[in-house]
Amino acid sequence: MAKHFTPEFKAEAVRLALSGDRSQRAVADDLGIGYSTLDRWIGGHRDKMPSTPVLGETAEEELKRLRRENHILREEREILKKATAFFAKEGNR
Repeated sequence: MAKHFTPEFKAEAVRLALSGDRSQRAVADDLGIGYSTLDRWIGGHRDKMPSTPVLGETAEEELKRLRRENHILREEREILKKATAFFAKEGNR
């Protein structure tokens, strides 16, 4: 059975993969999608992108800030995953 993903989900997956903080394989695993699927989405995204301009200082600062936020959100998501698993296990007792 093929899964269908929204364009927003695909765009966010591509953004995470291209952010450079983690490997594309790790991003795919975190999102529960296949690496080849993510790679295909990235290829389609790159085909649509205009040539990338050089980032100015303010854009680079924003990129650093967003990467820090992304890191924090990933840590929070991992904590929530563990809490969900814990409470699901407790609920089965």
